[in-house]
Amino acid sequence: MNRQPHPTLRFLGAAGTVTGSRYLIETGRRRILVDCGLFQGFKQLRARNRKPFPVRPSHIDTVLLTHAHLDHSGYLPALIRAGYSGRVLCTEATAELCGLILPDSGHIQEEEARYAQRKGFSKHEKPLPLYTQKDAEAALTHLDIRPFNRRLDLGDGIAATFIPAGHLLGAAQIRLEVEDTVVHFSGDLGRDCDALMRPPVAFEGADVLVCESTYGNRSHKDIDAEAELAPILRRVFGRGGTVLIPAFAVGRAQGLMYHIARLINRGEIPYVPVYLNSPMAVDATEIYHRHHDEHHVSWEDCKAMFTLAKRVHTVEESKELNTRFGPMIIISASGMLTGGRILHHLVSFGGDRRNAILLSGFQAGGTRGASLVDGARQLRMFGRDFPVNAEVVQLEAFSGHADAGEILAWMRHADQVPRMTYLTHGEPAAADTMRFRIEHELGWPARVPEHLESIDLDHPR
Repeated sequence: MNRQPHPTLRFLGAAGTVTGSRYLIETGRRRILVDCGLFQGFKQLRARNRKPFPVRPSHIDTVLLTHAHLDHSGYLPALIRAGYSGRVLCTEATAELCGLILPDSGHIQEEEARYAQRKGFSKHEKPLPLYTQKDAEAALTHLDIRPFNRRLDLGDGIAATFIPAGHLLGAAQIRLEVEDTVVHFSGDLGRDCDALMRPPVAFEGADVLVCESTYGNRSHKDIDAEAELAPILRRVFGRGGTVLIPAFAVGRAQGLMYHIARLINRGEIPYVPVYLNSPMAVDATEIYHRHHDEHHVSWEDCKAMFTLAKRVHTVEESKELNTRFGPMIIISASGMLTGGRILHHLVSFGGDRRNAILLSGFQAGGTRGASLVDGARQLRMFGRDFPVNAEVVQLEAFSGHADAGEILAWMRHADQVPRMTYLTHGEPAAADTMRFRIEHELGWPARVPEHLESIDLDHPR
């Protein structure tokens, strides 16, 4: 009698790096992919997006998404174009946000490919986007909305439950029952003290835990976001400067507008024009209005956040902003300066010492944002090097990720100690520091998996 093989977990991404979240569960009868993210940052990581997917996409049965950020969902159009034809299960807000993020990603890739061809930056005869806006829109038809906290039978002894993770609208932890083994994916965990989002539901235990470690070697400063932001803005406005804030269009842009609106309403900073130069962020802000059950911002504050900024929709309006002078605030994607309209603003305003660039979130290695944090005074954009004389500030209070102490506190609620905890979605130093703390403070076995490593779920090691 033939025995079914033991179920396995294979790390197809986010192992030893912050991006490219992809986890493959395989049994004798099913293949389940948890997350389908883009690799970002260093060139050797981005090159992985161009390689054939490690398993034939047509052989995958189901995809589950923890949330909508590109490093968790952004490879989906390429997977579907390569042959995946099944469902993509996610929460309602995740589906709505993917409806903004994925087509925008395809559009940007098409623009960058055309620009590279026009300027001759590529060694290829004809630079091609990883996928197009049309590919992304086709991928959206596969989204299958499911509620939080309801067990979903996926067939053949596999079931999944989406559990609130904080971090972002729709963001979920995924509890996956695989035959007799429970595997818990943390997704990206939010913070207990997040100004917008409700805290993540505590970890109840599992046989195997796959946990993020983005801030595994750091603790967020105990500082109020508005107390941090106000003196910086007053200083820059006092010298007539413009404040550029590269911000993730979904989540971070809304939090920034919330705090800026409160500071202006209390008179702690002067009124200045605030421009939200990201059509996607504009639409995402409207989605926040429709999902009040997932965040704890009052209707009044939500309305103030929504009405604060002048919305910049067209390319012409965006270009016109670059002819203006401060004091003013421009919030624009992308949060790590990897592309988008913020780069054009950086070219126009980055060379002036009166201005400031506020980095409002984690900056993955290999991105322009990470270079600024490390002290770079020039950045390469559009095939040229541009000076950066503006003040650069890394904000400490705006992270949407739990830090190391908050992750450990989340784990301590567990009634069942995992047989193994795998630390992913972190740079090597962060993931290994998190591993050490879990082993020594909780007494749990933990380790950092290798890229493409496969482990036996019945006997994790």
